[in-house]
Amino acid sequence: MKRHGVAWCLSAILLCSAAARPATAVADDYGLPALGDASSAISPMEEFRLGRAWLRQFRAQTISWRDPITRHYVEDLIHRMMPWSGLGNERIVVTLVSSRMLNAFAVPGGVIGINTGLFAFAPDRDTFASVLAHEMGHLSQHHFARQLEQQHASRVPMLTALLTGMVLAAGGGGGGDLGVAAVMGTQAAYIQNLLTYSRQYEREADDVGLRTLANAGMDPHAMPRMFRILQRLASLQGSTPPEFLLTHPLTETRISTTEARADQLGHGHGPPAGPLYDMVRARVLLAMHMDDPAQARHRLEEDDPSPEALAYLDAMTDAVEHRTDKALTGLDRLITRYPDLSMLQNSAADVALDANRFNEALARSRRLLAIVPDNTPARLIEGEALLNLAPSKAYPVLEKLSEQRPEDPDVWNLLAEAAGRSGHSAEGHLALAEQLQLTGRIDKGMKQLDIAEGEATRAGNYTLASRIRARRDAFMRYRSALDDF
Repeated sequence: MKRHGVAWCLSAILLCSAAARPATAVADDYGLPALGDASSAISPMEEFRLGRAWLRQFRAQTISWRDPITRHYVEDLIHRMMPWSGLGNERIVVTLVSSRMLNAFAVPGGVIGINTGLFAFAPDRDTFASVLAHEMGHLSQHHFARQLEQQHASRVPMLTALLTGMVLAAGGGGGGDLGVAAVMGTQAAYIQNLLTYSRQYEREADDVGLRTLANAGMDPHAMPRMFRILQRLASLQGSTPPEFLLTHPLTETRISTTEARADQLGHGHGPPAGPLYDMVRARVLLAMHMDDPAQARHRLEEDDPSPEALAYLDAMTDAVEHRTDKALTGLDRLITRYPDLSMLQNSAADVALDANRFNEALARSRRLLAIVPDNTPARLIEGEALLNLAPSKAYPVLEKLSEQRPEDPDVWNLLAEAAGRSGHSAEGHLALAEQLQLTGRIDKGMKQLDIAEGEATRAGNYTLASRIRARRDAFMRYRSALDDF
């Protein structure tokens, strides 16, 4: 558990890129931007590149919650709904934002963001999933592109305001605060007007989301139930309603409409949710109340959680208070009752890792990987445990994971460390370069590429040097967008 804003320039950078060069498909560029002409309709490829460019800047200006166990849960939930969402095989990237504000957002090209605050206010799996399903509806219906088409004449100022506003609605902060404040001080109303989805688009996203929930075996009534929760929060918070409502206006008519539509769809026919969501929620609440775990328990108990979730919270509380043996005993009891919940096995391995019990963390992660080889949290724990035990063995594990998850900055960060500790100097600098460019620090990434190429050339590894030069070309295309601004 312990491993745990964008300013005006972002949008202008993206706009300059859009106006300056045609869209081109570049092999193995991990989505680096090469946007289309501003006068053309935005294509799916442009949506993808725009979203990935935005995500890099977003990561640079917000605080991510770097918890692979929770992210894995969210990714699994999204993948369960994908076949019914209209998104096809789109590459979805999930980013978790460390913020108590209730918000979720979707960015063109398959970026879905979730504030940790959403877990605090969504009392069960299906209400949480209803927010994701709604955002997936915005993506599948290409509302961003359609909004650009409808306001073609004002595309440039609209795109600038929209992308800046998305960061604000996500609770962005950090280095971009002054720039964001300047924008909001001069164009707040304009930004809000462009950022807010139209009633038509909200209805479409609601309808897609309701059908997605029902077809995925979840309860479509969870959506109007979540709307009622948002409505109550808005009435309690007065002039500062939940961030989600600033971009997704809520009316009584809309709630009634979704309730009627949910009645038509029924209650879903999937298996019961079980205790998993409550456990994930307990994990997030504990992270939000690390200084006062009792507050996390109080918040969880308000929504009548499963007894297993309370037991999980107790075990994780023991872990953060350094009662490692007691924590692992509690988790092992839960694992015995729920051997198919990989989250429990990953949690136990993670507790051992945080306590520097590397051999135990390795053994626990490998027991799970023997059954589920593609479990990302377990693979990360295995890699980090090996990093402390035998870095040369960690390197191939993390290198393979970087191939499977090339857009994950945390994987590249661990790979850079493993490479450096195991004598793969050039590969280490290349991995660090990838981590830097994925988090919006392109110039620092370029410097690491220079070092990597020098190391590869001195070692006579010309294949690697050629690969590094290809990556430099991709990095330069991204930096040229910054230079245009």
